[in-house]
Amino acid sequence: MSTKAIESLSEDTVRRIAEERDEPDWLVETRLDALEALATAELPDVIRTPGRKWTDLEALDFETLVDPLNQADTTERDADGDVVVCSFVEAFEEYGDVLEESFGSVIDPTENYLTALSVALFTTGTFVYVPEGVAVEDVTVRAEMNSRSLFSQTLVVAEESASVTILESIASGADVADDRYFSNLVEIVAGENANVQFGSLQNLSPDTYTYSLKRGDAGTYASINWIESNFGSRLTRSDVETELNGDGSESQIVGTFFGHDDQHFDINARVWHQAEHTTADLVTRGVLDEEARSVYEGVQDVGIDAWNTSSYQRENTLMLSDEAEADASPKLIIHNHDTEASHSATVGQVDAEDLFYLESRSIDSQVARNMLVEGFFVPVLEEIAVDEFREDVEALVAERLR
Repeated sequence: MSTKAIESLSEDTVRRIAEERDEPDWLVETRLDALEALATAELPDVIRTPGRKWTDLEALDFETLVDPLNQADTTERDADGDVVVCSFVEAFEEYGDVLEESFGSVIDPTENYLTALSVALFTTGTFVYVPEGVAVEDVTVRAEMNSRSLFSQTLVVAEESASVTILESIASGADVADDRYFSNLVEIVAGENANVQFGSLQNLSPDTYTYSLKRGDAGTYASINWIESNFGSRLTRSDVETELNGDGSESQIVGTFFGHDDQHFDINARVWHQAEHTTADLVTRGVLDEEARSVYEGVQDVGIDAWNTSSYQRENTLMLSDEAEADASPKLIIHNHDTEASHSATVGQVDAEDLFYLESRSIDSQVARNMLVEGFFVPVLEEIAVDEFREDVEALVAERLR
């Protein structure tokens, strides 16, 4: 069902945001179309099991959470080489044509209520443009959220034979008395033979509700690889998706999460095989302690024209508490018989025999448990090719265990 309207939100609010940023007419119209869509847009689908809806997005009080005219953030962007990395405002004059062509081409702004809300109200974000043949490894975007609500957009355009690695992180800055809401939409357009690796690390304060949708469009022989790590936020809804639209394109989605207290993670990884000779690998591992909860959905959709497809998926959740809860729903949707695919999901506790073995070697029980948890993450960490990102995740795992 659609959510209720936000009474404090109006066309005047949206126009004020656009005017303060001196935005072009096409973006103003895009914002207003998104605002109009809020009246009928539906919330994103959530996993349901008999007698239970795992994530209750309808319970979010957007009237209280959303404060569109008082958004504040501190964002640092660093890059080396012949790549454009800047805010949207800085990009309008010189790269306006690229922005207009690509913005909203991967994620429809009116796709659901939360995407429409984000497009209508975003005030921060990053534009990354990698010209043809350029290879860049070190693009970092580090942001702090300093307001009750913050809406962010990221657009990555990699032209033919371009290559880029982007690491994006978000954490909480200045304290705000009330609950917070953070939204982040990421679009990646990867041209022929382009290679994009995008890492995202979310470590927001426990009074935050988070929604993120990251989607890439991979052209012929292009690759889009995602690294998605979630440690913070009270409720996290994370969707990471790739459309393999070009022959020979490929994608990997690597995910990690670690929940404690009453954190809730709604984690989703999806890939659409639309062309021939495409490959996908989805790998997610999460740990839950105390009363934390998680629900995972992984979808591999093989289209009717996707000949010679290879698609693999595995998700594992480790429970450290009897009060923690987890559910998983891996799915294969296959419309072409020339496909090699597999999917799996497991939920379990720390292995009692492994724990006993370590304790029998005079290792303290808590230390032994922590060693096994760190070891549980190793298969996923080994999939992370970026040393800096892997080290950040390892540090957050160690911090959470302490």
